[in-house]
Amino acid sequence: MLLLSNVAIVIGVQLLFGVASWAAPECTRSAEYCQERLMHPDLPEPKLGRKVVGEETSAYWRELGAQFVKDKLATQPKQGKAKNVIMFLGDGMGITTTSAARNLLGGEEKSLSFEQFPYIGLAKTYSVDLIVPDSACTATAYLCGVKGQEGTIGVNGAVPRTDCKAMLNESTHVDSIAQWAMDAGKWAGLVTTTRVTHASPSGVYAHIAERDWENDAEVEADCGPASGVQDIAYQLANGKVGSKLKLIMGGGRKHFVDSSKEAWGKRKDGLHLINEFKEADPQNVYVSTVDELMALDLKQPKRLLGLFQDDHLLYHMQTNETTTQPTLEEMTSKAIEYMSQNEEGYFLFIEGGRIDQAHHDNKARMALDETIEFSKAIAAARELTSEEDTLLVVTADHSHVFTYSGYAYRGSDIFGPAPANAKDGKPHMVLSYSNGPSYDRFYDAESKERIDPTTLIKGDYDELFPAGVPRDQDTHGGDDVLVYAHGPWSHLFTGVYEQSAIPHLMAYSACLGDGLTMCT
Repeated sequence: MLLLSNVAIVIGVQLLFGVASWAAPECTRSAEYCQERLMHPDLPEPKLGRKVVGEETSAYWRELGAQFVKDKLATQPKQGKAKNVIMFLGDGMGITTTSAARNLLGGEEKSLSFEQFPYIGLAKTYSVDLIVPDSACTATAYLCGVKGQEGTIGVNGAVPRTDCKAMLNESTHVDSIAQWAMDAGKWAGLVTTTRVTHASPSGVYAHIAERDWENDAEVEADCGPASGVQDIAYQLANGKVGSKLKLIMGGGRKHFVDSSKEAWGKRKDGLHLINEFKEADPQNVYVSTVDELMALDLKQPKRLLGLFQDDHLLYHMQTNETTTQPTLEEMTSKAIEYMSQNEEGYFLFIEGGRIDQAHHDNKARMALDETIEFSKAIAAARELTSEEDTLLVVTADHSHVFTYSGYAYRGSDIFGPAPANAKDGKPHMVLSYSNGPSYDRFYDAESKERIDPTTLIKGDYDELFPAGVPRDQDTHGGDDVLVYAHGPWSHLFTGVYEQSAIPHLMAYSACLGDGLTMCT
């Protein structure tokens, strides 16, 4: 056990005596010296803050380092066959997101549940056509083991985005590890906080040239009538992989139902795919509320479909005691309980998908809160499984242009201003974005001056944080993403590698597919 678990935390009221308005004094020495001081300012000391007892001593850090070495030496690689594989995907969860989120646990020295995993690597996320990818082509990489072009899912790099004809060539289709698992007699399923037809979960079962073709109306708008292109919801209901998934949970009812049958439906082909699922087998079970899910006898369903919203699930911070959707932790626990009934094992894909969407809107509070919810789900999975036979893999598809900066004091509000003012004499925030929709809110175009962000950021859960470049949505980042692994053959996930190597590593541990495995 690490030393931090036995350390007392001293909390004080943070009185920074006006440091939000602090500015560096005029420098009268050499230009080189002054530039260095500006890069690394000597800020006033706060009167009170949060301190970890012992941090001011050498012994504390040496003991902490020694304990870490002991823990690493005690970690032995596990080389047995993985019966089960669970992949957790934090959509848009770059390194700055996980680092900043620790503060919500009580301090920057804390750890998210998956940061306790013994093996960590870095995955390169670029696609065949772009340096900075989207969630569609990355899903193809980390689920199918092949990189494709931006906006495409389950097809190789020969298929351009929105090419209605190229995607009909089945030689371009690439199967996911879910298919490999089912071929080996295992069950496969997916859980997400987004629509189940959204880009990331679609990588489990779909082959499509455009991530937005979630229903037939969208396909017809781009490809015309009778194009032969099956939309994503249809592939989930009737496709080779989708129709055999044992468990599907998330949002997105609207893409499964014709608009003539339900006011919220978006289809135009007359289908009600939810009813078709229920009618296909009397043992198929459909649930639409958390109460129905929690009350369900999981020994009964032959297949389980849970769609809890017409669109994406609500952000966790939008929910209250009247909300009828389950949390990601609740869905994860139920999914593992259900999937564990198969003696041959299972592959399960679980996504915390709304981290990404909050970042796109420059809503830092919600992005970090979704990260904490994601961490809770992984903690639950670790409790419900054994490291002897279950491989857990946690990663992100890409990062965001989310910055965590400003020399903030220990124990200060992560959502607050940095200690020193900017060159224009106004505060700047610890958290901000390189670009995004909030630009106009924090910049006065007429005066050509920044607006003091502390006059706008008041603590609302959905408030915007500053962006430097105006865009309708913030962009993804091109930096590598971390991969955390725990369980059989998790030591293989160390190093720096292509994102498309991830399913090959998972398959190796569980003897899936026709590639290299521990069984061959």
